[in-house]
Amino acid sequence: MKTAVVIGGGITGLTTMYYLQKYILEHTIDLKLILIEQNERLGGKIKTVSDGEFVMETGADSIVARNEGVLPFIKELQLEDEIVYNETGISYIYTNNKLKPIPADTVFGIPTSITSLFTSTLITPKGKIEALKDFVKKNKTYTKNSSVGEFLEAFLGKEIVENQIAPVLSGVYSGSLDKLTMSSTLPYLVDYKNQYGSIIRGMSKNKEKFQSKSQKKFLSFKNGLSHMIDVLEEKLTEADIYKGMKTVRIDKKASQYEITVENGETITTDYLVLTTPHDVTKNLLTDDDLNDEFNKLKNSSLISIYLGFHLPDKELPADGTGFIVTENSDLHCNACTWTSKKWAHTSSKQNLLVRLFYKSTNPVFEDLKKMNEQQLIQTALKDIEKSLHITSKPTSVTVTPWNDLMPTYHLGHQHAVKALNDKLSKSYPHLYLAGASYFGVGIAACIKNGKETAEKIIQSLS
Repeated sequence: MKTAVVIGGGITGLTTMYYLQKYILEHTIDLKLILIEQNERLGGKIKTVSDGEFVMETGADSIVARNEGVLPFIKELQLEDEIVYNETGISYIYTNNKLKPIPADTVFGIPTSITSLFTSTLITPKGKIEALKDFVKKNKTYTKNSSVGEFLEAFLGKEIVENQIAPVLSGVYSGSLDKLTMSSTLPYLVDYKNQYGSIIRGMSKNKEKFQSKSQKKFLSFKNGLSHMIDVLEEKLTEADIYKGMKTVRIDKKASQYEITVENGETITTDYLVLTTPHDVTKNLLTDDDLNDEFNKLKNSSLISIYLGFHLPDKELPADGTGFIVTENSDLHCNACTWTSKKWAHTSSKQNLLVRLFYKSTNPVFEDLKKMNEQQLIQTALKDIEKSLHITSKPTSVTVTPWNDLMPTYHLGHQHAVKALNDKLSKSYPHLYLAGASYFGVGIAACIKNGKETAEKIIQSLS
């Protein structure tokens, strides 16, 4: 009997194991399945915390509903009746000590019409005129390997990028736009520019892909995202799941791999999937020939702070779901989600629950890292007072640091991943890298990657 081991019990590892199990049951294949997770719980950065009336996601807070494979996967898990969708509303940008709405008819802050461009309160008339060069300036230089910041500035101008687009995109991709490639963020923009002669016109022609009629783009579950993790664990009846077991070393032994865990025991496997963060994987493999590529992959950090108040959530603008902060603001946070307004299931009494994000791209982050929990809470409360004018004491607080665990897809990311996989395919057959460190952030991307990884093993078995 052959063995397949997955190291890492986040959503990528669990999805990989789920589709491997599905295949061996459908085809009566003799394959032993083992999943190893160093923590006492599964789910990785998916973790739901309940505190009184509030439900809080300390990691990812939702799944992009439109992504290919998401709804079929949820249907397979028989979770359709548990789905909840986001409430819709205006997102704001906090700039010059005020909340200003991100214009309607935009995608990631990028206008999809001239009307959207000229009704924006975030850019000056001069900036709006400058953005019109998008309709006349041709693309002779930029490709999908170009910086997204340079590309957008070249055709839309510096002002709209800095004041309207960058705050949104930096919030999504956790990095400076000048250091992120088009291919790792919005590759279709190059196609739109080349095909339609204008980014704005291309977005207009294709906006239905981004803006569904219902505008309900994101989903979660009535009892939080961890419910999906619990269901996956229950369904993995053919897999041996070891929790609280840290992997310390991996050695190649002929055509197999020997996995050494913290208590000194070893597990031998024919197929090995590593969904651990890239720096952890590098230390497990201890191969100097791979270090150059591993060292080119980068992580960032994030501190998430939830504040729950005994205040009706209607205290906030009725049509709003949160705000993003521009650079050089008087706030310390990068963004704030009005969670109880965006997700009705998170506050059983419809009281106010907000979530603030503090990212390592923030100039004050080094100071924040030195703060204890009480100091962080006071910082968050000051941000709430300045931005939302709320001075009440919170009834619920949850602080979660994610240190060096947020993958950053910089300009050299894809090249490094390709070079790394090329070396692995030659020297480490049947060893697969998977997860957000390499192939896409977000739960939907991890589900897709997990399924594809299982299919590679299945193809080899076939």
